[in-house]
Amino acid sequence: MVNKKTKNIVLFASGSGTNVENIVKYFKGDARLRVGCVFTNKPNAGVIARATKMKIPVKVFDKSQMETGHLLEEVKRLDPDLIILAGFLLKIPIEFTQAFSDQIINIHPALLPKYGGKGMYGDRVHRAVIEAGDRETGITIHYVNEHYDQGSIIFQSKTTIEGNESIQEIADKVHQLEYTHYPAVIKKILFP
Repeated sequence: MVNKKTKNIVLFASGSGTNVENIVKYFKGDARLRVGCVFTNKPNAGVIARATKMKIPVKVFDKSQMETGHLLEEVKRLDPDLIILAGFLLKIPIEFTQAFSDQIINIHPALLPKYGGKGMYGDRVHRAVIEAGDRETGITIHYVNEHYDQGSIIFQSKTTIEGNESIQEIADKVHQLEYTHYPAVIKKILFP
């Protein structure tokens, strides 16, 4: 039984899981928080091995389970205080955003509202930033609503783009911002 003062989070990821691992390590030893589960829509995602190594339950699901409401019921049973998207690529159905209004957050690798929307993730975002000639980029942490990357902004952090930096160099800078700020913002939301 989870202590009523304990905050319960679940994480959704589609990729390697570096943000998931970083968040879990940040809260390690904090008795006020429990990681209930990591959900992934990719049966070969790297996040599975990372979560398993950290002894966190993992649930692999497919898009149909999300669309039929089966996954929503499973998440409701976990009673999360916060649902954290950490490199999760599927659109969150409106049934989720209605059931967990202002309880789902996402991190985007750009300064929204620029470079958001369907298909804008990872290196695609960084390529768009370079092609636009922007001299800065960063991260946006925002609440999730029924539209891609359009929920209320919680936090942004910027980094400059120097000269002819590659997509990988920009990605590395953005990842550092993610690792520094995402856990801290989660903590502020859960423990104001």
